[in-house]
Amino acid sequence: MTILIQLILYCLLFTAMVRFAVRGGAIDGLYFYPRPVQERAIEIGLTTKEIMQKKRRIFMTEFYIVMLAALVLIIGLWNRVSGFKAAYLQALLFLEVMNVYDGIVIDKIWVGHSKFWLLPGCEDLPYVQTWGQVLKKRSILALIWMAGAALVAGIVVVIFKKARL
Repeated sequence: MTILIQLILYCLLFTAMVRFAVRGGAIDGLYFYPRPVQERAIEIGLTTKEIMQKKRRIFMTEFYIVMLAALVLIIGLWNRVSGFKAAYLQALLFLEVMNVYDGIVIDKIWVGHSKFWLLPGCEDLPYVQTWGQVLKKRSILALIWMAGAALVAGIVVVIFKKARL
């Protein structure tokens, strides 16, 4: 039951991070959109490529730091895991659940059914991923998260194995 609560909290943190990224409106998250939407938004003067890239760099840095720190703390501090295998399996579970959550809840439900994400002047362009695009992206990320889970497990072992000696 605890792991389910942790997974829900982790996904809520993910959602909060995305919402924080677009606190000034959907245009703040233009880097999330397909290239044709980005190009149109820049072309009609909603933003510039430089501003979009700067916002992307800032958000992605903050996002990876917060999500990594939360995951390391959940596994190492809350769950008291210090062995690599257990830490790897937990990290993989969290990362894969986050991956599916992002594809279904964020991409298909929130973006797909909320007018918030519709950019003025770009209404005629598709900005919601198709199921095929979601499956392809999530499949690729599933493989990437296998390596990411090893990195997280390594960090957990280094930090929490020493702390428990």
